[in-house]
Amino acid sequence: MAEPTLPGVILQGVGGFYTAWDDEGREYTLRAQGKLRRERMKPKVGDRVELIPGVGEEHGWICRILPRRNELTRPPVANIDVVVIVVAAATPDPDLVMVDRLMLNARRAGIAVQLAINKSDLNPGRAADIARQYRGAEASPVSLCAATGEGLDALRQRLRGRVHALAGQSGAGKSTMINALYGLTLETGGLSRKIERGRNTTRHCQLIPVEGGGMVLDTPGFSLLESEVFDPVALKDSWPEFAPYEGQCYFQPCYHDTEPRCAVREAVAQGHIDAQRHGRYSQLLDEMKTRWRDRYD
Repeated sequence: MAEPTLPGVILQGVGGFYTAWDDEGREYTLRAQGKLRRERMKPKVGDRVELIPGVGEEHGWICRILPRRNELTRPPVANIDVVVIVVAAATPDPDLVMVDRLMLNARRAGIAVQLAINKSDLNPGRAADIARQYRGAEASPVSLCAATGEGLDALRQRLRGRVHALAGQSGAGKSTMINALYGLTLETGGLSRKIERGRNTTRHCQLIPVEGGGMVLDTPGFSLLESEVFDPVALKDSWPEFAPYEGQCYFQPCYHDTEPRCAVREAVAQGHIDAQRHGRYSQLLDEMKTRWRDRYD
């Protein structure tokens, strides 16, 4: 008779050992059964699994990884509901090309995005301009100040019950924002309530359960995500503001870049699509065309 299993979620994995919680909030130390290695299934942080608890001081086992809704390779995580992209309205100068890259990567992975404009109190005009540029990008921009708490309630409400990660350029206030949202404590580049870390920055992904039933991902290198190489004509599919104009261009398919009689370009000219956002799209399109052309070199 097969041993009874419990459903759980992997919170952390280090050195072949995994920390998981079951639906009752009980914590387990586990290893992956050999059949998972034979199936080339490596557990990731965020995986929903079936587990067999250990007995006494012995570790338990991960015996099955349930189907993933989405997954990323860098960082190696699964089943993320939303990526919160953090940009500062003040120092450092906002890198909106990075914001667009992160939105692209998240959408290609099937993950929703939420734009958080931090330090908006220091430059309200710039905060409003950033929000305007993304008004059609399905990113629901929220202007806030993590240091004072202004605007945090609105963001917290949107993230309630969801598994989420924060991404963005260094210095934009990601750690301050997580601390302010959930009462966590910053420790040498990472976050933890119970686990002590060394003096270096975080090296392992970790899901931290937070009030409201959701989880926040503490992870190194999320901002370094690089897009896969794909047919450049598909890039436009990750710009939601282009969707109402699909099929209306003279050329099919249309890159929405330099082609004549392009419905998207006409929408830009009429102010229905932000010109700066479209300009950054053209920049990323040029990059993807080069990568696609050189993909076999």
